[in-house]
Amino acid sequence: MLLETPRLVLRRFRAEDAVQLAAYRSDPAVARYQSWTAPVPLETADRIVRALAEGSLESPGWFQYAIELKADGCLVGDVGVCLHENLMQASIGFTLAADRQGHGYAAEAVGAVLDDLFGRRGLHRVSAECDARNTRSARLLLRLGFVQEGLLRQASWLKGEWTDDLQFGLLSSDRQAAAGR
Repeated sequence: MLLETPRLVLRRFRAEDAVQLAAYRSDPAVARYQSWTAPVPLETADRIVRALAEGSLESPGWFQYAIELKADGCLVGDVGVCLHENLMQASIGFTLAADRQGHGYAAEAVGAVLDDLFGRRGLHRVSAECDARNTRSARLLLRLGFVQEGLLRQASWLKGEWTDDLQFGLLSSDRQAAAGR
């Protein structure tokens, strides 16, 4: 276990996570605003999980937390952190299984990761980006204290179409101010 919240364990991926990862990443509703295309075959999920399990939490580049629900031990999603080479800023992204959305799990998981990034690790800034049509993700980021910093019009070619991207940023000072309320 790397991080823990009242309802969740955020941990490294394990080989046995491949079946559940394939299931939620194969859901067209979950994949809609993501870079991958559903379905995600089990063989692909197995390769993904093995690669994610090898990731380094402390080195520049992507690290993916597996989100496990304590109540049933089920993998319900993931939170990705891309640590910048300067080790003072990062980008963040998240995915949650469709049947686990709307229960506050994403906010709880991303909030725990942000607390770790700004608290224990002392980062200065965390950024996030989402498809402008993904209003649920945008609302979550705003609820967590991110500021919408921009709209990139038709900036990404994704699944055969140009999409607008929303850009968000959160500074350590923003997080501290929100915690002091």
